[in-house]
Amino acid sequence: MSVTDAPLTGVQKAALLLMQLDTERAARVMQQFSESEAEEITAEIVRLRRVDPALADSVISEVHDSTIAGRFRSRGGKDVATGLLEASFGSERAAGVMTRVESTMAGQQFEFLETIEDPHLLQLLDGEHPQTVALVLAHLRPERASSALAALPDPLRPQLARRIATMAPPSPEAVSIIAETLKQRAGAAVASREAADSVGGVAPLVEIINRTDKRTETAVLEGLDRLDPELAEEVRSQLLTFADVVHVEDLDMQQVLRGIDPATLAIALRGATPAITEKVTANISARNREILEEETGRPVRLRAAQVEDARTEVVLAMRRLEASGDLVVVRGSEDRYVD
Repeated sequence: MSVTDAPLTGVQKAALLLMQLDTERAARVMQQFSESEAEEITAEIVRLRRVDPALADSVISEVHDSTIAGRFRSRGGKDVATGLLEASFGSERAAGVMTRVESTMAGQQFEFLETIEDPHLLQLLDGEHPQTVALVLAHLRPERASSALAALPDPLRPQLARRIATMAPPSPEAVSIIAETLKQRAGAAVASREAADSVGGVAPLVEIINRTDKRTETAVLEGLDRLDPELAEEVRSQLLTFADVVHVEDLDMQQVLRGIDPATLAIALRGATPAITEKVTANISARNREILEEETGRPVRLRAAQVEDARTEVVLAMRRLEASGDLVVVRGSEDRYVD
């Protein structure tokens, strides 16, 4: 692709600058980056096939704050990127980085699925092998994937969860073929979005489950218990639960509880441990504490599902803040509470 007049990102500037250096010098610079940073820069070098010399001059002047004389390389591409990676990290590591870059770039072809409603998406995936469905879900944003996972049949969800968590990096060719097949079947235009940073593994599965409702979460985990108990336990250890309120800082807890009705909190605290109850009551206003005490003191029989739904409302608020980086949960084996 050619660079347009749009402002360049920092990664694009770094890629363009490295393209102007000889391989030995560029390799020395590349070695200063982490592998994840090198992957981003490599992807841009692959994309920047032709570069206007004037733009290269402008970038170099910006970086070095001086006039750089000489001829500029106007070509990037896979060969340039591969040579630079090999000189920087060696052939074996370079091959791994390049494979991940190609897989991520190929995965961008699934972007068109982000705007497709669940019924249409499930229709597209109907009849596909579970491994194919898992690969597609792993390439979607966690919010989108969780919605699709919840809409799938109960028996299939644990299988998909296991396949996502244990998935090896797919070949770019396989990803491209699957994406193109679905695209042709859907007849939809591609919508732009950022490529997912990672595909497969426990972490993206946890993000997907964290955004589902409690019933879907329970069904997936119970199914995983039957398929792979060790994996189920690993996933559970990383999920945010109602019991984790005791591990949240007071200021963060106040932010979590802001906007949650005291009546809902009263239901959520039915049968909770003293530590959880104390944590909640200590981080609400005096007025809400009075309402909470009144609601808690009412002799009302509640179904277990009502209590679970109320706790889910608190957990979802925690998960939203954790996802945005505004809440950190510090878990410890010595003081962890379980309902």
